[in-house]
Amino acid sequence: MKCIRFSHSGGDKRPEARSRKSIWNLSSSGGSNPDNARRSGSEANSQTDASGSGQGSPASNFLLSSSMRQNELKVFSFAELKAATRNFHRTHWLGEGGFGCVYKGFIKVNRTDGTESKVEVAVKQLNGKGLQGHKEWLSEIRYLGVVDDPNLVKLIGYCLEDDPRGVQMLLVYEFMPKGSLEGHLFRRGPPVLPWEARVKIALGTARGLAYLHEELQIQIIYRDFKTSNILLDDSFGPKLSDFGLARLGPEGGDSHVTTAVVGTVGYAAPEYVHTGHLTAKSDVWSFGVVLLELLTGRKALDKNRPKNEQRLLEWVKPYISTSRKFHLIMDPSLEGHYPLQAAQKMASLAASCLTRQPKARPKMSELVEGLKQVLAIPVPDGDGTECKENTPQKLEKFHSDPGVTREKLSVWKMFTVPKLVKT
Repeated sequence: MKCIRFSHSGGDKRPEARSRKSIWNLSSSGGSNPDNARRSGSEANSQTDASGSGQGSPASNFLLSSSMRQNELKVFSFAELKAATRNFHRTHWLGEGGFGCVYKGFIKVNRTDGTESKVEVAVKQLNGKGLQGHKEWLSEIRYLGVVDDPNLVKLIGYCLEDDPRGVQMLLVYEFMPKGSLEGHLFRRGPPVLPWEARVKIALGTARGLAYLHEELQIQIIYRDFKTSNILLDDSFGPKLSDFGLARLGPEGGDSHVTTAVVGTVGYAAPEYVHTGHLTAKSDVWSFGVVLLELLTGRKALDKNRPKNEQRLLEWVKPYISTSRKFHLIMDPSLEGHYPLQAAQKMASLAASCLTRQPKARPKMSELVEGLKQVLAIPVPDGDGTECKENTPQKLEKFHSDPGVTREKLSVWKMFTVPKLVKT
């Protein structure tokens, strides 16, 4: 599902070809100051954009450190990356990102013993269709170039070079061999993504968002959390990718950032779509949508389904609000191989993310703790018969069991409050 711009503010123009002396020179406002660079495009006139208001502010310090970090990234020539991808051959094509195509490549790396080895990388090439792509390219370097967390994809370097066809802008990332979560979760047929892997992916991405929201000197709002932006390593460990739409969070007592509304239909928080007011709780909403996708195996928006099933949040509403119908939302490809209590707990966490009032949604660090509890619940042994019996009869027995505490029953009550809203 591609990222779209919900509203526009002026037309895009192709920037003039420039040298690669500094990535900050690509700012539409001119100059090499990173504070100017981040004020480009449709957000240049926004007084509440997270650019910081004065020297020495957390945002200014962050942008300065990001500019310095640029020098630690490897600068590739366009010729190097053409060779690494066999001239961007279609057999090396991996997919399409927020602003261009991504290719698999091999680059040479010097070992400590003086020899060379080839390392797999992912190379993203700007599509050159306007200013927005340039802004997103710059944003990726600004944020990925300074953050450091195992749940965020690593940026290795970049290319910025004049060419007869125009300015060539590329980014080079670590290669994620298992591709995206989207490719595994919505695959038709085997292999099926098992329950434990789904919970670990949810936990890893929650940790990544918690790092961006709560563990830095400033706050970074990811703004485009969805299954296609979650990449998986050899062990199905998740990493967030594509920071082209990321923004600095509010500071100086501000409650939100006012910005142009961009994102992906089905994932964007309703208050952000309606007002342009962006907060970290907008990411929390998107996280709740992905939790439901992990539970159901359904896309947030799927026009190939019957009309009354196309919007995931609307489809699950009657099932999660009625405890005895809960089993009907679970991904049938799991064939019952999941612990009922864990699925209920994960659904309750999703419901808490999807409250109408942003302030009522949990912080990502709280969701991390909740998902740790979900992961601690073991998957039943055997052929999954125990979970296949998650029928109304079994749930009736669940309610009448004298060993069921109020805490266990409260899982069901989570589904009556809050109500989910349309996006």
